Amino acid sequence: MNKQTRLVVSFLFIVVIILAAAITHFYFSDPGETAKKNTQTEIVRRLDSDGSGNCVFIDGTGRYGVADPENRILIASEWTDLRYASADKYIAARGIGNNRRFGCVDLDGNIVVPLIYDRIESISVGSGKYYSAVSSSDGRCVLYTRDFEPCFRRTWSSCMVQGSDLILADGGGTYTFSQSSDGLLFTRAVYDGEASGCPYSVEINSRVLLSKLTASMIEDMTKTTEKYIEYAYSGDDELLSSVANGSRADFAVLFPDESRVLSKRLTGISDVHIYSVRSSGGVPCYEVTFRADTEIAYTDEDGGRGTLRGKYKAAVSFSGGSENDLRAVSGGFDKKAPDYPEPEKEEDNASADDTEKNKAA
Repeated sequence: MNKQTRLVVSFLFIVVIILAAAITHFYFSDPGETAKKNTQTEIVRRLDSDGSGNCVFIDGTGRYGVADPENRILIASEWTDLRYASADKYIAARGIGNNRRFGCVDLDGNIVVPLIYDRIESISVGSGKYYSAVSSSDGRCVLYTRDFEPCFRRTWSSCMVQGSDLILADGGGTYTFSQSSDGLLFTRAVYDGEASGCPYSVEINSRVLLSKLTASMIEDMTKTTEKYIEYAYSGDDELLSSVANGSRADFAVLFPDESRVLSKRLTGISDVHIYSVRSSGGVPCYEVTFRADTEIAYTDEDGGRGTLRGKYKAAVSFSGGSENDLRAVSGGFDKKAPDYPEPEKEEDNASADDTEKNKAA
């Protein structure tokens, strides 16, 4: 082997040694050190951790992120606040404009609850854990499960816990839930409404009935009943259009065939109840009943004008098993005419005249 060949072989040998050293360093280098070099993230302080050892940390800029036990960054430190929630999900906050908005991210950095809330708070209902999120746009509340799945297909004006009960409110309704093995159990509903200036209240405590209803169904039935009451006293077809989705023939005004009735005025609403009635063709059916305090002006037997007051029972029937298919099917009062006072009898008048004559004598 000549001198030139020996130089080439020596050079190649040195190159092989250098490559082997580089490969060995790559495979046996510290993972945490590699992660730090790759992310260039300085973990200044560690905060709370989940059951797997992943922990929230604060970096040198004061931002929050999540790292695993070997310091590998799972969620980049780009958040102004970050708190472990549950099911590998974290409540996160970020500045949007001049405001801070809250949402939820998972360990892959995906936003699973949009950053649209002023705050997200953990609440306990008995043994159940939930999250209450208050919208920044209208202050309304969304209730989430511990896995951040929405509990209801609606928002609420308020959400609070009293003892072991969850109280949700919206409009005139207050709805009470307790924790069961299957989740939230509907235990009580109270709705306060008004029709033609007359307030009323309906309360439901039947667990059997509440197991079939939702708060939205209760609101739909009571509001539809309010419109029916207004129609029954006014005869306004526009109101009937908002009540009847199908045939209007099954919705009657109060005393439609009474020619003696000059006017009718609602003065009060009482005894409001919601019942489950026999289903039609397998479709659930319900009925809202009430008593209407009424002042009636009428023509008496002599052609004069008289007034009377009475309580008249009425019912509005509904069909449907959910808020999507619930509809009013009929409405009417149980009496076809007012309870007119009995006319005075002639012998009574004669007796009265005789009495007056005897007094004069």
